[in-house]
Amino acid sequence: MMETADKDTDYSVPALARGLSVLGLFNAQVRSLGIQDIAEQLGVSTSAIYRILFTLTHMGYLNKRNTQYELGARVISDGFSYLASRDIVEVAMTHLNELRDKTSLSCHLSIREHTDSLYLYRAFAAQRLSVNIPVGTRIACHCTAMGRMLLTELDDRRLAALYQHIRLDDYPAPAPRTLPELQATISEDRERGWVLHRSDYSTAIATSIKDHTGAVTAAINLSGPDAVMDSQGAQARFQDLLMACRERISESLGYRE
Repeated sequence: MMETADKDTDYSVPALARGLSVLGLFNAQVRSLGIQDIAEQLGVSTSAIYRILFTLTHMGYLNKRNTQYELGARVISDGFSYLASRDIVEVAMTHLNELRDKTSLSCHLSIREHTDSLYLYRAFAAQRLSVNIPVGTRIACHCTAMGRMLLTELDDRRLAALYQHIRLDDYPAPAPRTLPELQATISEDRERGWVLHRSDYSTAIATSIKDHTGAVTAAINLSGPDAVMDSQGAQARFQDLLMACRERISESLGYRE
């Protein structure tokens, strides 16, 4: 057993392990650290840790402010956001499961990563012809109901900055195909508070989730086949249930109107 353990150790990458250990020193209580603090906590010299800090800073995983280091934006943008979003999944899943049970429709939860809507949770509807998008799926925000609700957090200036290098005309209608069209669409979505979107014989109704600061932090939807969604009075009933679910999740995250 000892011989096997020694062989496994031969495959480890000490520099990578040390870099991940550096990132692990930061948390909600510890927002910034100096090089001496980092070296002492890892039990190494400052010279041994300097190149790792330089590399992490250069790649965007750390920011350096004067003599202090803090987590950089890339820690969130390159997949760590999925792990950081576990709390919202835990809060939302019970409410989405209840919504699924009341409607017999699929319910999804997503967050925005750059211009993509990243699906974090799915309350699976077992009925035939149900719409079930796997967790981890990414779809361009401006093409989906949930994605458009996620974009309502951004004003025209921030939308323009986000889509500065994105070609909208590469996407088929009914997705907005120009920046002014996108800005007008999102403004209307923000005012309305929900989005209905049709595609491939299915319909989705989506709305936004807000956190304790009032910021749009996620989106949820109900989705099902047109035959179900278009039945008399169905859309109004589903929309009311979705908006009530939104209120419960947002309140659980500390949002107060």
